[in-house]
Amino acid sequence: MTEEHRFPCEQCGADYRYDPARAELVCDHCGDVRAITDPGPWKADIRELDYRAAVDNLLPLQEMEELQVSKCPNCGAEVEFEPDTHATECPFCATPVVTGTGAHRQIKPRGLLPFALDEKAAHDAMNGWLGRLWFAPNGLKEYARKGRKMQGIYVPYWTFDARTRSDYSGERGTVYYETRQVMRDGKMQTVRVAKVRWRGVSGRVARFFDDVLVLASRSLPKRFTDALEPWDLSRLEPYQPEFLAGFRAEGYQVDLADGFVEARQLMDRQIERDVKFDIGGDRQRIHRVDTQVSEVTFKHILLPVWLAAYKYRGETYRFVVNGTTGRVQGERPWSTWKIALAVIVGLVVAGAIGYVMAQSQ
Repeated sequence: MTEEHRFPCEQCGADYRYDPARAELVCDHCGDVRAITDPGPWKADIRELDYRAAVDNLLPLQEMEELQVSKCPNCGAEVEFEPDTHATECPFCATPVVTGTGAHRQIKPRGLLPFALDEKAAHDAMNGWLGRLWFAPNGLKEYARKGRKMQGIYVPYWTFDARTRSDYSGERGTVYYETRQVMRDGKMQTVRVAKVRWRGVSGRVARFFDDVLVLASRSLPKRFTDALEPWDLSRLEPYQPEFLAGFRAEGYQVDLADGFVEARQLMDRQIERDVKFDIGGDRQRIHRVDTQVSEVTFKHILLPVWLAAYKYRGETYRFVVNGTTGRVQGERPWSTWKIALAVIVGLVVAGAIGYVMAQSQ
């Protein structure tokens, strides 16, 4: 589901758009500029929400919103369209979508990272990335360079805070060496052999997790969005719809409870590293970890992504650009003839080297 926010220009009535370069609202029709509204001190704090209250459906009504959505039959993206739109193209996979609406109730966003790159900068970053893919089809590269406008989309994420306390048991290994006599090449030689002496240990580690980030969308492959990290969450702004003017904002498809399951997996990996560090020694074995989790809070936030989806020779190719850093990821297309040419050139070069070496002997 995506929501498109529009703000009429105070001078001419056309739509303002958020300009990443100026960090202001700009009217492309008459050039009028408007500053983003100050949220006021009472809204400026991006407050965490109580996880248990949300799971038990006890959040205040002002933290919820309801959107009308249509679902892409190909990639599953849920896209919100204008009331007078009856058919369009999915921004995530370029599949034609005929609108059919349904209601979706969700937790409101609490914060976002504003776009810092405009469309031209994102397009340049994508073209540079494609240009470094030697085995990509030339036709796709050219098509992308001349191609359609990129879509600026705010992608939904959850962040989780939690306090953990973990009791563990395991073993600490200390490496020592023994000397042995071995036969090598018909001669007896003395070698050092590493051994490990294990000793049982137990203990406790504690950690406060701050802003564990979990993707709340299924519209793009997770490997794409993971490759766009890191995100500087210290630059989060309190959510204001003016930042979305001219962009789309996708609603979450991964619910809060499922998001926390993934967050716990990320936490457990860090806790395992903490336990190994606490065990110390040269080697570590972990037999048991019992973790108590408390003070769990969360935020629904939006992060900026430029997106291009191309249909080329019957295949869909998607490219995403981090809207703050310009980092690019996407489908890696392969040109069959380029690969075949590289193989042929490699065989010719190998044959030539072999011939020269044979002649020299």
